[in-house]
Amino acid sequence: MYTLLGATRKARIVSASALLLAVCAFGAAGVAPLAPDAADLPVKSVAQDLELPNLSAQISALEHDEQKFVHEEKVRAGDTLAALLTRLGIDDPAANTFIKTDKIARGVMMLKSGKRVQAQTSEDGHLQWLRATVIVDGQDAVKNIMITRKGDAFVATEVAAQLERRVEMHAREITSTLFAATDSSPDGTRLPDTISAQIVEMFSTSIDFRGDLKRGDHFNVVYETFWQDGELVRAGRILAGEFTNRGVTHQSVWFQDPASKQGGGYYSFDGKSLKKAFLKSPLEFSRISSGFSMRVHPISGNWKQHKGVDFAAATGTPIRASGDGVIDTVGMQSNGYGNMIVLKHWANYSTAYAHMSRFAAGLKKGMKVSQGDIIGYVGTTGWSTGAHLHYEFRVNNEAKDPMSVNVQAQAPLTSAELNRFRLVSADMMHRFTLLRPAGTALASR
Repeated sequence: MYTLLGATRKARIVSASALLLAVCAFGAAGVAPLAPDAADLPVKSVAQDLELPNLSAQISALEHDEQKFVHEEKVRAGDTLAALLTRLGIDDPAANTFIKTDKIARGVMMLKSGKRVQAQTSEDGHLQWLRATVIVDGQDAVKNIMITRKGDAFVATEVAAQLERRVEMHAREITSTLFAATDSSPDGTRLPDTISAQIVEMFSTSIDFRGDLKRGDHFNVVYETFWQDGELVRAGRILAGEFTNRGVTHQSVWFQDPASKQGGGYYSFDGKSLKKAFLKSPLEFSRISSGFSMRVHPISGNWKQHKGVDFAAATGTPIRASGDGVIDTVGMQSNGYGNMIVLKHWANYSTAYAHMSRFAAGLKKGMKVSQGDIIGYVGTTGWSTGAHLHYEFRVNNEAKDPMSVNVQAQAPLTSAELNRFRLVSADMMHRFTLLRPAGTALASR
């Protein structure tokens, strides 16, 4: 009974609601105004003269304006200056002559294959400006050369390049030779030639790269590169290397303590130096023309002690720092040594280099140098009868025979240096872990 009454009441409420909605809809229809027919709306015509642009005048103005064109080319192997300028759209004998004769502009002729050159020309091929980036041989210096037209003349300027430093890391597997592995990879990345050469130098005391390599050997390398405007300018130093040869892994990490006056060097991951403290010869290719002994001086004719070793070499042969150190003397000496550099090394060691034709650019007293850095070039300045390098090795300022002295290693790291070294080595070890295939076992030595 309760259910039937509830259903009847519900039906009445629904019927009443429907009736109310119908009444409201009818009322709304009754009071809404009717929209007028579009045909009955008033129409008003408006006429206005529009001034069209004078296309002839614009074309004429463009024809009278001097057009400028910007070209970009890369230096090709065997390029001549004329060939490069032609590809850049330059037809300007005055510019060609200026580049050949100006001291700064001649740097464009020293560009290596693959380097980028940009130039702006007028429509008749006259050079407006040209810019290029030049790497100074034997140094880390990179400079930008800018040649600009000033009326009928040209001006060349150079400024140090502002480079972006990046750290790159790569893994490679040996299938035939080391250089085949560095030249190609599945991702198409090619390792720079300077990095390949550093790998050989770094591990050559442990691995014979001509006979020891076998298929399946592999290596990981972390190195720095320097970029400008999105272009690779040069590769830098290997920061860490790991080479697995016949199941044995050899490792090396670069460390240069910013708090030390000495240069950096390569170390094992437990902090032991991996290189000799001093090179036996500061020249890569030379012969000894006079040893550390008593002799008749070639100029004075007196019998006296020769306190160094003379290395005969052609004028201009690069001279390398035989060890990490700080420049103590650089300049012309009045005691017969001519152009001379003295380096102070760790403990009480020092080395001297005399009769240079010239010094490497930018050297000054107090500057740090690393073993192998170019510090000057062979010459015949001072009391000299021919082009050679006079090289002295000193302990407590007393000359010793550099051919017999035996300094096995660099100065050991102090406890403070060792703590800073561990931060660097931990970062590089983490990078190696990322490069290694998952589950790879490490058998180092």
